[in-house]
Amino acid sequence: MSSTLRRTGVVTALAAAGVLTAAGVASAHVTVHPESYPKGATDGVLTFRVPDEEATAATTKVQVFLPTDHPLLGVLVSPHDGWTAKVTDTKLTTPIKTDDGTVTDAVSEITWTGGKIAAGQYEDFDVAFGQLPDDTDQLTFKALQTYSDGRTVRWIEAATQGDEEPENPAPVVELTAEAAKQGATKTTVRQTASAADSTARWLGTAGLVVGALGLAAAAFAVARTRSAGRRE
Repeated sequence: MSSTLRRTGVVTALAAAGVLTAAGVASAHVTVHPESYPKGATDGVLTFRVPDEEATAATTKVQVFLPTDHPLLGVLVSPHDGWTAKVTDTKLTTPIKTDDGTVTDAVSEITWTGGKIAAGQYEDFDVAFGQLPDDTDQLTFKALQTYSDGRTVRWIEAATQGDEEPENPAPVVELTAEAAKQGATKTTVRQTASAADSTARWLGTAGLVVGALGLAAAAFAVARTRSAGRRE
């Protein structure tokens, strides 16, 4: 009985270790968070998570390429201890008109150097944006990860719907239509509130008119009663 339990425990432990190992391998990609944002979202932050999956080398350089066919506007890089960020701008093929004017350039690449990500660790790199595009369903951010031994892993492969995840997938943010829905909902709420306010004012005015008519009728009735009393 004891021997059976020990064998069962060993098998369970090995199975659990296998699952954790597989999960570790599956998650050892450069990813971006959150995984989705509303189309046209403003004043948000994208976090690029970079894990080190090498047992004998540290990550010493991270490059993230931002799409220029559907550019992010107003990109800012958050300072990161030990790392220096270099931001590269690109002239847009088609300038973008905004409420603040026409945008002709956008950030196309951010490169972090000077720091180290040790084996079994990760770093989060935050990138703020002023506005996301509203004319696409997803944004793909290709990334390069360079190790201290000179090897570079290219996280640039696009995932195809229905197929298995590629070996080196590029980080992707899905863009949803929630922003438009939220805007429509807010408009509907404002319209409903305005209609309710107008109705309340109308009812209030009507109440005042009815009250005034009632007082007038009461005064007229009292006057008639007094007049009849004098005649008697």
